Amino acid sequence: MIKIAIADDHQMFIDGIKSLLKGNKNMRVSAEASNGEQLISLLKHHPTQIILMDVNMPVMDGIEATKQVKKLFPEIKVIMLTMFGSREYIEKLLRAGVNGYILKNTGKEELTTAIEKVMQGESYFSKEVTECIMGGLQGKKIENNQHPVELTEREKEVLRLIAQELTSNEIANKLFISFHTVETHRKNLISKLQVKNIAGLVKYAVINGLDHE
Repeated sequence: MIKIAIADDHQMFIDGIKSLLKGNKNMRVSAEASNGEQLISLLKHHPTQIILMDVNMPVMDGIEATKQVKKLFPEIKVIMLTMFGSREYIEKLLRAGVNGYILKNTGKEELTTAIEKVMQGESYFSKEVTECIMGGLQGKKIENNQHPVELTEREKEVLRLIAQELTSNEIANKLFISFHTVETHRKNLISKLQVKNIAGLVKYAVINGLDHE
């Protein structure tokens, strides 16, 4: 059972998300909060695996709340659901460490897919968000990385497919290697490129033009 917390200052939105998840025997909403500060307090007493969070909330917004969650409860995954699709918000959330980002007008299928992928250790970004990330990061310089990192051809292949949103199983099948080998490459890439997660790998691939070779 995946235990989910929802943080949003509009009860109508919370009710809408609960309605989308209703009937799913593998997911249960275990906590509701109207702002980030209340969310942090609730997490201390309500075991949670996934947080569905809005960006724009009073008292403590979604960006600051995500930073606090990652600091205090690093095992909890955060998926941002918001109407904000601007590059500014997306980049701030990537830096805060979100595991997924989808728009509030998403449907039941995408919502459950996002939750399932994030629970499997993947990142999930809606098509609109991915396009925004790629469009905004083209041509930017790599932050805090003065020297290019040397990657093997296999590492480049794996990184390219990660940036194209393929899962580890899909990459393994495409490259005719084992799932374990893909996971090893993924961990090595995160370490070598000094990023924190899959989102960081995607950013690196886009910045360096490795997402479409």
